[in-house]
Amino acid sequence: MFGFSIYLNHDLTAEDYNYLLAMHNAGFSTLFTSLNIPEDDPDLVLKRLKELTKWCQSLEAAIIADVSRVGLEKLGIAISDSEQISSLNLTGLRIDAGISLSLVAKLSKTMPIALNASTISEKDISELRMYGANFAHLQAWHNYYPRPETGLSAEWLKEKNTWLHQANLQTMAFIPGDGLKRGPIYASLPTLEKQRQSNPLAAMFELKRLGCDHVFVGDASLSSDSITAFTNYIKQQAITLHVDDNLPELFENEWHNRPDVARDVVRIAEGRIKQLFDVEPQIETMPRPIGTITCDNNRYLRYQGELQITKRNLPADDRVNVLAKIIETDLPLLKEVAAGQKIIFLPAS
Repeated sequence: MFGFSIYLNHDLTAEDYNYLLAMHNAGFSTLFTSLNIPEDDPDLVLKRLKELTKWCQSLEAAIIADVSRVGLEKLGIAISDSEQISSLNLTGLRIDAGISLSLVAKLSKTMPIALNASTISEKDISELRMYGANFAHLQAWHNYYPRPETGLSAEWLKEKNTWLHQANLQTMAFIPGDGLKRGPIYASLPTLEKQRQSNPLAAMFELKRLGCDHVFVGDASLSSDSITAFTNYIKQQAITLHVDDNLPELFENEWHNRPDVARDVVRIAEGRIKQLFDVEPQIETMPRPIGTITCDNNRYLRYQGELQITKRNLPADDRVNVLAKIIETDLPLLKEVAAGQKIIFLPAS
């Protein structure tokens, strides 16, 4: 499951709706928001929530809200009042502070509930079982961390996810966005500290390797380039790489990594078949830093026309022509190109 975030600290606009629509069309199924907004007027928050849930219902998108006892009480809602909770028109709740496990168990019998993955203990799991919680409705979601230097370590996240899976709980963590940042810190909203400035798609791959079943965008927006990259991955299992030069031959054709994955380069399976680039040796032989797109020239004999992307810094070779380079922000994606992986090249914005 892929999710994204829209927050209620401002009046919703057409831009918010268009972002919701773009993310839904990209394949993001669930929206995350928060009702823990102590500085905002309660009536305004509820008005904005009503509009947001209406949008989600029209698109058949799920919406999960972060809630705490204090936050709900400020909105005039008792967490123990099932009718009031139902009136919020939420798909499910992400439980924050001040809500008892007995009440969590009760809520889980009627709707999906996300527990705090970072703080839940073995004792909590035992109590939830004792209270008869519906574990089919329970997941464990990690926090995001607005303040730099406070995000989780990758090693700890992996260990915690392993334990949560042993308790039959699916897990979720947040990746940063690369669009507008959420205040008041404006330093991104990742779960992992190391991902604070990461390429969002590359961050998603890392969280999956660390045992996260679901990945949400913590920040309030992704750039249009990142939305396109996620669309291509979710719908085509393709990795999108942006190129720093105009190469229509790359942009207008379909490409795949070979099924046998090389250590040093991505080898494009169709390069020698299509023979789209000049195979005369270049006058100037250039080095091949990581992310360089190359074409073997006729000095490489039967390899002429082979297209590659370097995964590490390689020296100049008079048998290899340099065509262009993958932009720096996409370089982390090169290690994610799997056997037979479809690759989509696009011009850099």
